[in-house]
Amino acid sequence: MSEQPWRNPRPAPQMSEMQPRLGGLLVPAWLRTWWPALLWACFIFTMSTDTFSAQHTGWFFEPILRWLFPSFSTDRIDLIHHIIRKSAHFTEYFIFCLLLYRAVRGARKGWHWSWGLTALVIAAGYSCLDEIHQAFVASRTASPYDSLLDSIGAFFAFLALFAWFRLRKPAPPLPTPELS
Repeated sequence: MSEQPWRNPRPAPQMSEMQPRLGGLLVPAWLRTWWPALLWACFIFTMSTDTFSAQHTGWFFEPILRWLFPSFSTDRIDLIHHIIRKSAHFTEYFIFCLLLYRAVRGARKGWHWSWGLTALVIAAGYSCLDEIHQAFVASRTASPYDSLLDSIGAFFAFLALFAWFRLRKPAPPLPTPELS
């Protein structure tokens, strides 16, 4: 007889064993890889609304910039505000392309040109749609230059991914301890 008769002799099921039995109750594999990119696309859409127009972000940035640089003129403060906003375009789409690459790649590992180009094309296409969306927002203006800046941000992410996966050296294998 066992020393612990109250214990269940069957091991706990693994997730791979449970998923077929649960059917659609669990999150599908495609959604597990795509949700960060989809959430970021919603974030970009939100940033393209009236709430985040230049007129509405100025009230936030101007006091901070005036506190940091009290001797700056209004024109210089406006220039810095403009640079912050354009940097946001670049950064949004840099991150978006990284997340799209993760989604397109799925459970596979490493680098493949088609995955990187697909992520880049989706990001560039979304930047065009984002500018079309801004054309219908009263306090925003649609600009092909903003779309170009967005696409440049995505392209830099593409280059960073390529460099990360292709140019880095694999870690050397750990030495195995000798048993005596």
